Amino acid sequence: MNTLTSHHKHESHLTDYDGLAHLMYLMQALSFLFGGIPFVTAVILNYLNRHHVQGTWLESHYTWQNETFWVGLVLVLIGVATLPFLIGFVILTSTVIWVIHRIIYGWIALNKSKEVIAFSKFRFL
Repeated sequence: MNTLTSHHKHESHLTDYDGLAHLMYLMQALSFLFGGIPFVTAVILNYLNRHHVQGTWLESHYTWQNETFWVGLVLVLIGVATLPFLIGFVILTSTVIWVIHRIIYGWIALNKSKEVIAFSKFRFL
């Protein structure tokens, strides 16, 4: 197989997973309307497909989406557990804002075909 053909196959391969990343951002956004179920579905799709994007610019998006899910889940659990102390409302509101920010920031970077750049070097997962 010549280099040009393999290059086109590789680009086509990434286009498929680029489209999947768009779908997962959409599912994350829709989770606010459908009680989080699309978010869970998106993270399952993410884990099933992330090995396909290892070593590419898309890997940062898959990692970003996973971090958003897991950190968001932990923060929601902490917020719910602390609702009787009223701080839970602050935690839950902050979590919603943080998750929305991450979806928008990541999706904009994906639309520009750019890696997601984390603000710190500390990475989850």
